[in-house]
Amino acid sequence: MQKGRGRTSRIRRRKLCRSADSRGVNESYKSEFIELKKWLKDRKFEDTTLIPAYFPGTGRGLMSKTSLQEGQMIISLPESCLLTTDTVIRSFLGPYLKKWKPPPSPVLALCTFLISEKHAGNRSLWKPYLDILPQSYTCPVCLEPEVVDLLPEPLRAKAKEQRAHVQDFFASSRSFFSSLQPLFVEAVDGIFSYDAFLWAWCTVNTRAVYMRPRRQDCLSAEPDTQALAPYLDLLNHSPHVQVKAAFNEKTGCYEIRTASGCRKHEQVFICYGPHDDRQLLLEYGFISRHNPHACVPISGEMLVKYLPPTDKQMHKKMSILKDHGFAENLTFGWDGPSWRLLTALKLLCMEAEEFTCWKKILLGEVISDTNEKTSLDTAQKICCSFIEETMVVLQKVSDMKERKVSLIDQLSLVEALWTEELRILKASAEVLSLQTPSLTSSGSL
Repeated sequence: MQKGRGRTSRIRRRKLCRSADSRGVNESYKSEFIELKKWLKDRKFEDTTLIPAYFPGTGRGLMSKTSLQEGQMIISLPESCLLTTDTVIRSFLGPYLKKWKPPPSPVLALCTFLISEKHAGNRSLWKPYLDILPQSYTCPVCLEPEVVDLLPEPLRAKAKEQRAHVQDFFASSRSFFSSLQPLFVEAVDGIFSYDAFLWAWCTVNTRAVYMRPRRQDCLSAEPDTQALAPYLDLLNHSPHVQVKAAFNEKTGCYEIRTASGCRKHEQVFICYGPHDDRQLLLEYGFISRHNPHACVPISGEMLVKYLPPTDKQMHKKMSILKDHGFAENLTFGWDGPSWRLLTALKLLCMEAEEFTCWKKILLGEVISDTNEKTSLDTAQKICCSFIEETMVVLQKVSDMKERKVSLIDQLSLVEALWTEELRILKASAEVLSLQTPSLTSSGSL
């Protein structure tokens, strides 16, 4: 085994990376955080465990003031601090929500409140929270079309669907916004603009925590499960940690307990879920380096491109894969091609005389050394082709960064995604290169 290629080495590198990303610069002295702490204290919350800090790689986050033990409560935020649809209905917007037909959705209620409060500026009771929210977001819906076109498929298609959804949502909400004109001196078209709506939608979509479903009579039947949690939403995501997070009905607080320890003055993370980088980018606007859930997907239809066009049974083979759920969730990962991908390739690589054995392949059985070798060779060919295509896209992104300086932040995000996928593909290629010779030698015995 080559030096630095083993499991111990990977864990060591991960720890070094985590340690470097965890060193932060205290920001609790900044005016916006001083005001936020005062605001939270007035609502019966005072944190003694965490402090705001700036971290390389993740930006603003929360740093531990002391060592945290497994199972320890890291934050307990009272319901009075949460921004929910209850908050909106109790506000000046309540009467307008109650009389509007058809009933507005819970997300629209939250977005409308955010836009209204941001417009109120210094008059808003939520100003200390609004002041620490991002002014812009990097979800695909916020990216320029020419940047979205550089995303891999099917993420590109999902990004375009996301943009269309938000645009349709805004268009269908404009008449409700017009009904709010009595509340404002200025024209509501200027207050509830698309840019303002996009900011509010991204705030809810990327920062809300999950609450047990509630049912508001004046809102639509769509799930009302989102709440904005000031201060708590400064916690950044890491796929390497586990936490328990939920609203505690007995204490009336949203509570988070860590399932792993954390050293003093390190960044405290939560986990948004076992998402790959494409999902993280789509939903939250970032990727996570060294993400164990990251992978490079390949569609069943794409596999056919790398197989002999003369195979008369190919259509039947593809039908079998689709009928048995093996035409999707096919991936290259850090540990090589997934079992599902290799199984699909084994079935597609069957010789005509082996076709009756297709059920054995789906059950994980080996039907012949030739089939094993052909499927591994094909996987390696696909992986190498993906590596070449990825490097071409990375060069295209690099060229555009020089020509489109105004888009450099957006392009850097796309570049980071492709770079991480290139690492995954190279790791898969290395695994395959080690597997193929061993198969050849074992077959000659």
